[in-house]
Parts: sequence; C-alpha cells; structure tokens
Amino acid sequence: MCMYICVYGSNEDLKEMLESNKESLKLEAMKRIVGLIAKGKNASELFPAVVKNVASKNIELKKLVYVYLVRYAEEQQDLALLSISTFQRALKDPNQLIRASALRVLSSIRVPIIVPIMMLAIKEAATDLSPYVRKTAAHAIQKLYSLDPDQKEHLIEVIEKLLKDKSTVKYLDIHTNMTKMLLVIKMVVMAVSQLYWHLAPKHELSIITKSLVRLLRSHREVQYIVLQNIATMSIQRKGMFEPFMKSFYVRSTDATHIKTLKLEILTNLANEANISTILREFQTYVKSQDKAFAAATIQAIGRCATNISEVTDTCLNGLVLLLSNRDETVVAESVVVIKKLLQTQPSQHSDIIKHMAKLFDNITVPMARASILWLMGEYCEHVPKIAPDVLRKMAKTFTNEEDIVKLQIVNLAAKLYLTNSKQTKLLTQYILNLGKYDQNYDIRDRTRFIRQLIVPNEKSGALSKYARRILMAPKPAPVLQSAFKDRDRFQLGTLSHTLNSQASGYLELSDWPAVAPDQSVRNVEVVEPVRKQKNGNAVKVESRSESESGSESSSSESSSESGSELDSDSDSGTDQKKNTKPKPVHFVAYYSACVTSGINVSLQQVEKKEVSLLDLDDFLIITYLPPQIMQKTLLLIIMTKYILIHIVLSISTQFFVNCMCSLLHLCVFLACQFDAVSWHVHVSLQASSPVFVPETSHELLHRMTGKGLSAQYRFTRQPCIYGNSMVSLQLTLSNSSDQALENIHISEKSSTGQNIHRFNAIERLEPQASVTVSMGVDFNDSTQAANFQLCTKEDEFSVSIQPAVGELLLPITMSEADFTKEQGKLMGMNESSATITMTPENVSSQSVNRKVVSVANIGVIPSSQENIYRFAGKTVSSGSLVLVSVALKDPDAVITINTEKTVIGSMLLRQFKTALTNSGP
Repeated sequence: MCMYICVYGSNEDLKEMLESNKESLKLEAMKRIVGLIAKGKNASELFPAVVKNVASKNIELKKLVYVYLVRYAEEQQDLALLSISTFQRALKDPNQLIRASALRVLSSIRVPIIVPIMMLAIKEAATDLSPYVRKTAAHAIQKLYSLDPDQKEHLIEVIEKLLKDKSTVKYLDIHTNMTKMLLVIKMVVMAVSQLYWHLAPKHELSIITKSLVRLLRSHREVQYIVLQNIATMSIQRKGMFEPFMKSFYVRSTDATHIKTLKLEILTNLANEANISTILREFQTYVKSQDKAFAAATIQAIGRCATNISEVTDTCLNGLVLLLSNRDETVVAESVVVIKKLLQTQPSQHSDIIKHMAKLFDNITVPMARASILWLMGEYCEHVPKIAPDVLRKMAKTFTNEEDIVKLQIVNLAAKLYLTNSKQTKLLTQYILNLGKYDQNYDIRDRTRFIRQLIVPNEKSGALSKYARRILMAPKPAPVLQSAFKDRDRFQLGTLSHTLNSQASGYLELSDWPAVAPDQSVRNVEVVEPVRKQKNGNAVKVESRSESESGSESSSSESSSESGSELDSDSDSGTDQKKNTKPKPVHFVAYYSACVTSGINVSLQQVEKKEVSLLDLDDFLIITYLPPQIMQKTLLLIIMTKYILIHIVLSISTQFFVNCMCSLLHLCVFLACQFDAVSWHVHVSLQASSPVFVPETSHELLHRMTGKGLSAQYRFTRQPCIYGNSMVSLQLTLSNSSDQALENIHISEKSSTGQNIHRFNAIERLEPQASVTVSMGVDFNDSTQAANFQLCTKEDEFSVSIQPAVGELLLPITMSEADFTKEQGKLMGMNESSATITMTPENVSSQSVNRKVVSVANIGVIPSSQENIYRFAGKTVSSGSLVLVSVALKDPDAVITINTEKTVIGSMLLRQFKTALTNSGP
C-alpha cells in the first residue's frame, strides 16, 4: 500500500495539486486521478476539486476533467449542477472533442430540472459540422428519453434529421451489416466446432482449435460462451489448446467471470512441461486487486499441486509465503488450500503446520481459523507441544468466535483429550462447559455428544469404547478437480452446457447405430451454380475438367476482345494473371535477409514458407528462422507492409483506409511485442567446460534383441555441435554376429515430438567390429524419453533414450554477486529447498562438489563463505537459469534450488538429497 500511495499520492495531495496555480501540477494530478480510475479505484471524493477546473483554458487538462466528469456525474449530481453554465459554454468550444465531452457529461446528469437544457443541447449537436459530435448526440437521445419519456416527439424529430445525414446513415449501415455478418460467422464457427467435437475422428479435432481461439477477440458475451466450451474440451484433449496457451493469459481489462474461465483452462492445460510458465503467471494473478480472482488463483495452484506431484512441494512453499500477505482473502484461501494439500502427506510437513500455528493470532477469517484448528486436531500427534497451547488460547476467546470456529475448537479439545489427556483434561472440560450453554443449538448438541463419547460414565453406552477410532479415523484426502469435469454430458454450445443443468427443450445426442446405415444417405445432389451476365441474362456454369477449363481460358481472351464478358471468363483471365504475379512481400523480406546475412538460400526453399500477404502470422513465422536473419526479416516485413499500405491509400475509400491503418498499427504493435520478448537482456552468462563427465554407458539395444546389433549411449556433457538446444550424445554400435550389417541408420519418420539430429548412415559394419558416432536430441527440458527406430538394411528396432534430469543442463560461470542477484529474482514458487543430515565423510568441500556435479552438469561458482557452496547451470533447450546452493549447518545441510523450471528443480532436489545423504563415491 505504501508503494501505491507513493506512486499516485493520497487524496489530500491530489486536492492540493488541483487547487494549485500551476497548470502543470493540475495536469499531473488529473493524470494520476484517471490512472486511479483505470485501476478500479474510487476517486469520487475528489469531485469538488476536479469540477473547479472544468473551465480551464488548457485543452489537455479540460479533456481529462471531462473524462472524470463522465464517470462520476451521475453519482455527484448536485455538484455537477453547479457547473451547468460551464458545460453550456463548452458546447460552443472550437474543439470537437470538448463539445462532444460536454454533451456527454450533460446527458449523464440525471436531474429532471435540466431536461430542457439537454433537449436544446442535443438539437444543436445534431446539426454540428463534426460527425463525431453528431454521433454523440445520437447516443444522448436514449439517455434523455429514459429521463423524460414525454420528450418522445421532439426526439423523433432529431432522429429523423440524423437519419437523413449521409455520413451517419453510412456509419449505421456499415455497422449494422458488419455486426450481422460477424454474428453469423461466430454462430457458424460454434456449430462446426460442435459437429467436429462430437463426430470427427480424434486426429482431426485440431482443425477447430485456431478458429475457437480467434473468437476470443470478440465481445465478453461471446468470449464467455467460447471459453466455457474450451474449458470442457481442454479436460479431455489438452493437446488441442496447449500451443495457444498464451491466448488464455488473463488481461487486466477482462471481467471477473472471463478471468476465472481463463484460469480454469490454464489449470486444465498444466503438465510437467509447461507448469513452470503457468505458475509464473499464477504468481502475478495472486497479486490482483480482484479478490475473487485472487482466491480462484490460489485454488488453481492447489489443483496443479495435486495433479503434478513434481511441483507439490514448490506450490506448498509458495502458499505458505502467502500466509504473510496483508490481504485477508488471500490468507484465508491459502490456508484452506494448504489444509487440503497437507492431507495427502501430513507427516512430511509438520513444519508447515507449526508455521500456520504461529500465524494463527493474525488470521481473522473464520474459515481460515477453522481450517488451522482442524489441522491441529487431525495431526496433533505430529505437533504434541504446539496443539495444547493453541487450545489454551482458544479457550480464552471461545465465546467471541464464529460458530464454524467453535465447532473446530470442540473437536480439537476432544482429540487432544484422547491423545494427551494429562495436559488438556481440564481445558477440555472448561470448553465443553462453555459449549453446553452456547446460543447455537448445533454447538450445544455437538458438545453434549462429545462429552458422552470421550468421558465415560454410567449413562454412556458401548459407543464410548470406540471414541478414538471414531474421532481419529484417517480421512481420505479431498479431490481437487475441475468444475467442468462433468459438463461433457451436455452438447457443446447449448444452453444446458452453459447452465450446467438440463434446460427445457434440450435434446440429447442419439447413440451410435448398432448397424451402419446405407451408404446412399451420403449422396448429395449437387446444384449447378447460376451466374449472370452484365446484361442480366442467366448463364448456367457447369463443372469441367482441367483440359476444358484450359480451353475456356483461351476462349475468354477472345471474348474479352470482342466486348462480351462473362464473370466466368473474367475469372479465368484473372487466373492467368495470377501465374505472373510477383512473389509475396514477406518472401522478398526473407530472401533479402538471407542474402545480406551471407546465407545461401534458393527461391524454391523460400516458396515453402508461403503465407498470405496481409496475414499476421508473418510475424510468427520468423520465430523459426535462424537468429542471424530473424531481426532483419522482421524489419523488412514491416517496411514492405508500410509501403504497400501507402500504395493502397491512394486508391481506396476512407473506410478501407481506416482498416489498413488499423492493420499497420497492429503490425507495429506485434513487432514491438516480438522485440520485447525475443531480445530482452539478461545477466551475462558464460558457458564453461564440464566439471565432471561420467564414463558410464547405458544400453540402447541388446545384441539379442538387435539380432547381433548392440548399441550403447552416453552423455558427453559438451555443447552439441548440431544445435544450441540439443543434448550431445555418443553412440557405440557393435556387431556381435558372424555377418556384416549394412545401412545402419535412424528412421526419418521415427521421432516422437523431440527434434533429433541423426548420424550419417553406416554403410557396412563388419562382424565383431564397433563404431562410435555422435547425435543430438532436443528433449525440450523434459525427462520424457526420445523414441525412434534404429534400422539396418533388413530390420527395424524400436529404441528410446531416457535422459537423467542432470543431463538436461550445461555449466555456466558467473560472479558470486551475479549469483546472489539472480537468486533473488527466483524466489517463491521458483525456489525448492530441503534440510538433510549429512554423513561425516560428505561434509568436506571436495566431497560436496564431487557429489553435486556428478548428479548434474553444472559449474562451480566461487564462494567467499566457508560453509556455503554454489553451483550454476542453464537448461539446454530454453536456457533457463538453474542455481544450486548447499549451506552446511553441522550436522545438517540446507539444499536450495532456484529456477523457473520448477519440475526440473524438484527432480534435482530429490537426486541431490539422495547423493549427499549416501556414503561412498
């Protein structure tokens, strides 16, 4: 909050600035106030100070004042009325924006006494020379009618006058027709998507993905329906939408219900490969001013932790950090989610339960307090010293607690009585006596039941013998799942699917027939198209073969000379012109960039990248180009599009000009975004030689399976010469048979997702001979095995290479100061740590360094601190930093890993723990 006030200033500071004699201070104050409004803050208290500046001569200041007044005129009507005369004068201002803003503010004051003034202002604005002011007048008509319906006749006259305005009618026609067309297109896309989802083969479903994602650029209502359908699809088919994951990132302008749906989809798409990116997004969302959205984000983090075991500890650590947040909603939701996660493995997280107990006094939300008390009671045996003290504090505040908290206090007292009666017997009796006379009958009934259950007496039945088994029975861990899990029972795009309840008139899909229908039902009568000549006569156009169409093209040329032209003929003439059209502009850009960069490339190779000239995917294509020509290609694309637009402007209508200018703005925006993403600057990272190279080899193919051909592979831990994102491997192929093996190679169609650089085919391998070759594999920073076919002239053998997580890294060098700086940037969910007890032989610096570098291909960073050892590396594929530190605290050691790749961090942490706790080399 302090930072927020420093940036925007308090209300008192802003009032002083607005009352200043300096125009610059007033302008700065208005900019800050409009910034507050944009962030959703309430700035209505400043209305008196702002409205004083409505008569300012500074045009920029006046515009900002009117922006503010339009927002708050309806709430502060009495104060706005005091400035009526100023608004009336502004209606005569030379600046069209000021005139329109004055009318907009005037129509926002909902007081019947100014109806005549509003009516007069609308009539004058309807005849204004500026189309923008006339459009504002049209929008003000409905506001005046809702305030005073008796003005209907006068307003109709104004509407008739506006309808005769050519520019207005043109605008209305274009707007109406475009709106209708867009709605039809959206309906068609949804209908086709529904058809594909229910009927198409699985491998064809990706066809509808891009179209659905494009609909997200529509209005909120359309976005809501489309996102609901995508949320249902993404549960069953994650792969469909994973390439478009960034399209579901939340924007600050999104409504809460849109944000929640996007959050749902991102959670559904989460897997081991992309969880690091998604958790980084979630870290930003948790800080949102939208409390409901922040709470939903915390629930999403919990779902990710449950579904992906590799990041469970990381998510827990991040949620524990949120317990110190100032926002009670965030803290409460974090406690509830932590409670659910701890139920999966409570024995391993007693420290978190202790930490939550320490923060208990600062937490005020009833649900959060109840959740902590439930954890204390359920796992009281893991915190035997803390749980009784918590019960002691709760006995003091029992009467002031909410009902949900009181119930958990009674449960905690009962469980402690059964497990630690020596310390808690008197406390339990005191709490049961308080509950016996509570105003809530649920608490009174629960108290009487617990007393009879845990304190045996003459009236107690046989049930008291089983009190411990009843209260301390193990509870199943809750299942965190998507709210859209069962919505697939309804057809996509239907009202029932949107409401998640069967609506009246809903028809379910019929079951698949047991017997295939007759093939004749697929025969569709083809209707021959009818086209018109320019003189109005209809001509039937029949489909023809390629040879016939060729003759038609030749005849069209002669017919055009004689003056009789048909649309079909002109089409074929156009086809001939297409054969001589110039190369698309981005081809020229790509080819020119290659030539100027000294790269040999043929036009045939360039043609394979063909995309429409005005397709915005031009900017996505260049991400696949070599780095040395990427920037030049981007620049040339923008330049050529700009030149093309200049040519079009000279021959186009104003409407088309606006469209092309919007395209140019979008192109430049995309270029800036691309530049910002692709060329941001990091701390200088220098690659270094590997500290340790393992000599052990792994079996790729056994000689019995390979019919005499055997293969071993090992990781060289050297930069791969075939690609910067590839892991370098060395293969040893041996022929243990009595016959020569020919044409040993890797099949071209064998890789499954990973990019593999294959070794050159071995033409002949003699009996009992061996050969060593090198290859590269891009594992995409994942331990998923690379599957491919190792082939000879006669056979094919399915093999796979499973990388250890430590082999996905390359060592780097950096200074200790840079290490500390980068480590500070990778905190929270990007940090994994564990405390271990080391054996005496592993405490020396040589032993720690040896064991760490044997597990992972990382470099040793010089450390000025005696008992802290630092290591650094980067992932081969994405170049993400991986920082490792081992702090010795006799006899324990704390291992800390900081990286954006949280899955890699968790896996490395487990391997380091195993290596440093085991004795031996």
